[in-house]
Amino acid sequence: MKKSVVAFSTLAILSSTFVSPALASTYTVKSGDTLSKIAQKHNTTVHDLKQLNHLKTDFLRINQKILTSNSDKTSNDSSVSLKKTKNTTYTIVSGDTLTRIANKHNLTLAELMKMNNLKSDRIYAGAKLIVSKSTTTTTIDLPGSSKPSNPTETPANSATYIVVKGDTLSKIAIKTKLSVAQLKAFNSLNSDFIRVGQKLRLSKSSSSSTPANNDDKVEAPSSGSKVAKLVSEAKKMIGTPYSWAGASPSGFDCSGFIYYTFKKAGYDISRVSSSTYYDMGKKVTSPKSGDLIFFATGSSKAVVSHMGIYLGGGEFIHASSSKGVTITSTSNSYFKSRIIGYKSL
Repeated sequence: MKKSVVAFSTLAILSSTFVSPALASTYTVKSGDTLSKIAQKHNTTVHDLKQLNHLKTDFLRINQKILTSNSDKTSNDSSVSLKKTKNTTYTIVSGDTLTRIANKHNLTLAELMKMNNLKSDRIYAGAKLIVSKSTTTTTIDLPGSSKPSNPTETPANSATYIVVKGDTLSKIAIKTKLSVAQLKAFNSLNSDFIRVGQKLRLSKSSSSSTPANNDDKVEAPSSGSKVAKLVSEAKKMIGTPYSWAGASPSGFDCSGFIYYTFKKAGYDISRVSSSTYYDMGKKVTSPKSGDLIFFATGSSKAVVSHMGIYLGGGEFIHASSSKGVTITSTSNSYFKSRIIGYKSL
């Protein structure tokens, strides 16, 4: 059966003649919502919401789109706002799983399920899944020229650029009027791999601190960050004995240690095997503190059988079957040749 990835877009025209004095924005109805609650959230009234949406009753449906008044944006009768949403879809084929599809499109399982409002991992061949979304808004003067607006984009004259979902070095180069070679040189990049949220220097003289993409120059997590909390919780468990299937301070196996420390650090994570964590995660070519490191310690070099948390500087913390929770170097003679790769959850 043929696989396909399709990009399509929807266009919503929100004219200032529909809403005065503000531009209209869209709200998706959730379980438990009422017109009164929605009106309070958006600083408007039930009467105005009903009039704006041509509603005859107070009845709402889950996932229904409601136009609201966006009070922090002003407009006039000579402008129109156009919102364009582009979705890229993937057609499921026989043998696919959500995890495999997520990995193909550099998503986590949780991101893919949220994007498609899935409550379970059951999928069917022939069905389509959204694998990426992007939205741009353009304001057009009547008469006048269009003014593209996207609050997630970094201005071209900024010293740094923050990577957003869907970005590639080529796209960023076009946005910032640089070449890919310049971007790679300014940021000491050895590959085209970039991460969402990563800061890129846009000039050689930029004073912003951007970590180089190699193991021995990993940026330390900032104080109070989620990653710092994760590392702190992991180090508290040093010396805890190994226990097969253990997931508590009385004893851990390798995946149980990951589950416990991530939960303590505030991450929403399930208790699964090391191989499943590997399948769930996003591939990382330039690991940083807080990423996961995976090993094949069994007879097959292709099967994930052990894991730990990468600390940066060529070290990782894990629940060793011989030493319990301990910190080990990635250059360790036993583990170095057994590294399968790095992933982030």
